[in-house]
Amino acid sequence: MNIAALVSGGVDSSVVVHLLKEQGITPSIFYIRIGMESEEGFIDCPAEEDIEITSYIAKKYGCPFEEINLHREYWDNVVSYTIDSVRRGLTPNPDVMCNRMIKFGAFNDKCGKDFDRIATGHYAQSEQADNSVVFLAAAKDPLKDQTDFLTQLTYPQIAKAMFPIGHLMKSEVRQIAHQAHLPSADRKDSQGICFLGKINYNDFLRRYLGEREGKIVELETGKVLGTHRGYWFHTIGQRKGLFLSGGPWFVVKKDIADNVLYVSQGYTPEAQYGKEINLLGFHYLSANIWEPTELEGKADDSWCIDVKFKIRHTPEFASGRLTKHLDPINGTVYHLSSDTKIQGIAAGQYATIYDHDAHLVVATGMIG
Repeated sequence: MNIAALVSGGVDSSVVVHLLKEQGITPSIFYIRIGMESEEGFIDCPAEEDIEITSYIAKKYGCPFEEINLHREYWDNVVSYTIDSVRRGLTPNPDVMCNRMIKFGAFNDKCGKDFDRIATGHYAQSEQADNSVVFLAAAKDPLKDQTDFLTQLTYPQIAKAMFPIGHLMKSEVRQIAHQAHLPSADRKDSQGICFLGKINYNDFLRRYLGEREGKIVELETGKVLGTHRGYWFHTIGQRKGLFLSGGPWFVVKKDIADNVLYVSQGYTPEAQYGKEINLLGFHYLSANIWEPTELEGKADDSWCIDVKFKIRHTPEFASGRLTKHLDPINGTVYHLSSDTKIQGIAAGQYATIYDHDAHLVVATGMIG
């Protein structure tokens, strides 16, 4: 089998190469550069050490190695999406878009098309159903599961993806790396959004969206508590950076048209929680496991089914009901109702919907 392995120099992708070699597969290793060093004022992600380790892994296991520069594709697809989402008052998820548009998108178009599979160090699994349909499935390690970051992959991308460490706990991955004497065995997991390099996120937003003073208002009383420099610097549920006395204060609502932030006090204010989630762009990742069997064909084409879901990167699954109904104005509408109140329902983020066993990823939609 002809395998392309995306290796970053971290422990997870390094162990991917080790496991493939144990299976008798010699993958072609690719390191993707997405830093924005060509954009004025940007400093590239510290790639030198990553490339050094990746090059060592390639030599250790006798694998072909190539660096692929996708920084322009990253700018056009991921950075632009981030800026546009923030401008519209949404909470973007660059990691989700990077996986779809870059790691399994632009890379495949440029190099991956010549390979049978693309292997990555994501904590996820693939599972083939009886009808040969390939599903994305949750990883063994609930703390590291990354299926919510893969929730926008297309079906051809899912069918081609390979996740060699998805059946392992993180501790097992570290143990394998130590036993194999890999230089990445004790490297810390990467944090943050790579395209920023050493640029602060707010500095990045300021560069492209500027500043505009607005009011900070207490939600319950309407009292003006202070000012901010633009709603785009703040996200729902945010606590830091408000510079208000008598806190803690949390951002619970944004008025985009008037550039107003609404805040509420207390660690768990009621305003931060909700149970109802509208889904935009709802679609099934691999196949519709609920229709058309016992659910399709009802006169009103409406149904409600119990599901597990996530609306952020967390090891916990929420339980609730997914409802489909026909609206005379908006057409087919999908809606999530949580069994318990959940924090930080943010428009622009993605809901990942699993089967009732919290195993298979069935569907997704953007929170509206």
